[in-house]
Amino acid sequence: MVMGFTSCNDDNDALTDSRLTTYANFDMQGDEFVEVALGSVYEDAGCKATLNGQDITSQIVTTGEVDPNTAGFYYINYAYTNVDGYTTSVTRTVAVFDPSVTTDLSGDYVTVSGSYCYIFSSGGVIPLVGMTISLEKVLPGLFNVTDLLGGLYDQYVGYGSDYAMEGIIQLTSSNEIIPLSGLVPGWGDSFDVAYSGTYDPETKQVSWALEYAELYYIEIVIKPDVEEEED
Repeated sequence: MVMGFTSCNDDNDALTDSRLTTYANFDMQGDEFVEVALGSVYEDAGCKATLNGQDITSQIVTTGEVDPNTAGFYYINYAYTNVDGYTTSVTRTVAVFDPSVTTDLSGDYVTVSGSYCYIFSSGGVIPLVGMTISLEKVLPGLFNVTDLLGGLYDQYVGYGSDYAMEGIIQLTSSNEIIPLSGLVPGWGDSFDVAYSGTYDPETKQVSWALEYAELYYIEIVIKPDVEEEED
């Protein structure tokens, strides 16, 4: 048996080749997470980079700003794009906090009367009572929240924790609650608009409100799941 193998190329054949591309090596100066007291001066430590042993620090593109007079989280990004068009980057997180806020809201909470989701398209209302939410102190006046949506998708609909909007809220010295950021991992989105709420030192209740996905207005009121014993 004689077998013959032939091959041909025409204009529609894709000719491919492979080559190596090199990426920058970043050397962030200072810490990746920086704490800044409200009202103080922030000076970014910068970032250095090399490529194939050559210093390319002057070619780094730095984006992001920090307002030390406004509490919250800020991100400074350092990026470099090589000759092949590939961009790599590193990011510094800067947390501006108010050291005068000594109240710690950390703990487990439950949503109570006044918590609901209003549906813009239908005018319907979904009650969000009895959902569990946790707060954890990050820095004075800054707290991580397990679900800014008050359990809407995670617990009420039952999609699970990937559809909870984990986020950060700020407690001010005047007991105002300000939602700063949030993310729903399952969809990769956040709230459209956030509205300030309050913290009531007597009842320990915490509240906030937001609009989400151009579909809902959500108002959340939570109280400690287990009442703290008085000293």
